[in-house]
Amino acid sequence: MKGILRTISATLLLVFLLAGCSDFEEINTRPDAFGSDEVSAKYFLTGIQIELYAPNRFPYWRAQLIHADRYAGQFTFGFNGAWWTGALGYDYSSAYTDATYDWIAGYVSNLSVYQNFVGEGGDLENQNFYALGLVMKGLYYQMYTDTFGMVPYSEALDPDIITPKLDSQSEIYRGVIAELDEAMSIIGDQTVTGEGIELLAENDLFFNGDLQQWKKLANTLKLRMALRAQGAPGADFAETAISEALQAPLLSSEMDNALMEKDTEIDQFGNAAYGDVWHNFGGIGSHWNVGKTLIDYLRDNNDPRLSRYAEPIIGGDFTFTRPAEGAGASLFDKHVEFVLAELDNAGVPYTRSGSGDEFTISVSQDQDYYIGQPSRLNPEIYPHVKNDLFSEPADWIINPKNQGLEIFPEVVFTAAEGNFLQAEAILKGLGSGDAQELYQEGLRQAMKIWRVEESEIETFIANEEMAQLNGTDEENLEKIAIQRWIVSYTDGFEAWAVVRDTGYPSELASGVSDFDIYAAGTLNGKYPQRMRYGNQEYNTNGANVEAAIQEQGPDEQGTELWWAQN
Repeated sequence: MKGILRTISATLLLVFLLAGCSDFEEINTRPDAFGSDEVSAKYFLTGIQIELYAPNRFPYWRAQLIHADRYAGQFTFGFNGAWWTGALGYDYSSAYTDATYDWIAGYVSNLSVYQNFVGEGGDLENQNFYALGLVMKGLYYQMYTDTFGMVPYSEALDPDIITPKLDSQSEIYRGVIAELDEAMSIIGDQTVTGEGIELLAENDLFFNGDLQQWKKLANTLKLRMALRAQGAPGADFAETAISEALQAPLLSSEMDNALMEKDTEIDQFGNAAYGDVWHNFGGIGSHWNVGKTLIDYLRDNNDPRLSRYAEPIIGGDFTFTRPAEGAGASLFDKHVEFVLAELDNAGVPYTRSGSGDEFTISVSQDQDYYIGQPSRLNPEIYPHVKNDLFSEPADWIINPKNQGLEIFPEVVFTAAEGNFLQAEAILKGLGSGDAQELYQEGLRQAMKIWRVEESEIETFIANEEMAQLNGTDEENLEKIAIQRWIVSYTDGFEAWAVVRDTGYPSELASGVSDFDIYAAGTLNGKYPQRMRYGNQEYNTNGANVEAAIQEQGPDEQGTELWWAQN
């Protein structure tokens, strides 16, 4: 990938040459510059893939890790020694919110440049590359609107409109689905983007240039969005879109996964990974743990992904001391009993010595125990949340770059979800087929991503209640939602959307109420439904933001989105 990005950098000169005035073409053409017959849009496609799924460290840290992954309940801060409290992100911070908004909102500028280049009349006109741009646009807008609600869409790619209006989510969903249909129509039966310089191949970080895989991706995204929209006010397009999607090929088998390989050489400010925060910020302070809800579902259902997702706790001896003053002093007994209850919940034996204001527990280091850290703990309990009592992410999630170590890829869209979505549609009476068979195939595909052995997969499916759709329709839909949430591990934006859309896992969706333990945050304990707009949008497009707020509701984290579960 490093060579690919060098090629991208070299082609930037061509952008200026192509965009320049024709009067200067002959006198200002460098003899060693690329000519238009030597450059393809494939170099620019690579860039917009990376920027959306592995941007530089600043947004990767502030958008994915601090917000989406933690709202999803899958990563959590707030242990003793962490630089960031469990309240971070739940207490509104303009700096952190602005970093998230500026990255996501700013992505549209590069997408616009790409689409204008490859679209009709563009300097790099190619309908196949234009179709791929439409699919990228769909992936982008689903993330963008599901994070903030109303955002600029219909006017956003028009270079002549400086202050684009913010469109309703209904309009965005309807428009994106129509553009996905357009992309699939352009692709048709084609398998490659062209010949020679126009052959995409390895510059495509999702599918190595296979257009039929892109077509499946577009159709599966269409199904995801239509199912999410179904039942929302004004979503009259949803059921037709669901029916159409179910009749066309979807991501369903191992070869269909859209997993973007992490580059191990490119600098963290060009292509980031979790390890760029974990290792480069310095010491234990920049580490984080895996959330309690996720670990509980994996551990308590004998899910073989547990050891692939997380590390066993380190264990050892831990001393708890009552603070000399403040709220922590009066709440000491409650705080430590809460922490010890997590050990009991996980079936972890320990011995206890001492009493009163100071005591020590000892946890064996000879066995593998997995304990998830509860989300959004308040600062008062911080001294008693010992990092070595909770599971950290598995090494290949947070491995450092440039050391020859494997790093788990970026999750773009999985075949597992393609199967789960089909099962969900069937249970809702919107499609036909065997929901149980599709659900179990989804489990197989979800586990294969994490290299679970086939024998372990089949043992899980044969023996675990979680692998059976044997309850009421609502109970079965809950299982599907939870599995969609689990398979979205490390894709916090989608995992968070699943919780808001379905209400599952209910342990997350219900928020928190015991403020002796948890951080109330700006939401007063409620589950975050969206993020606030960035200040830059107010400063440059304020009138349109205010109009959107009048339609959507207050610019607050608790304002529900158009499709959200009530």
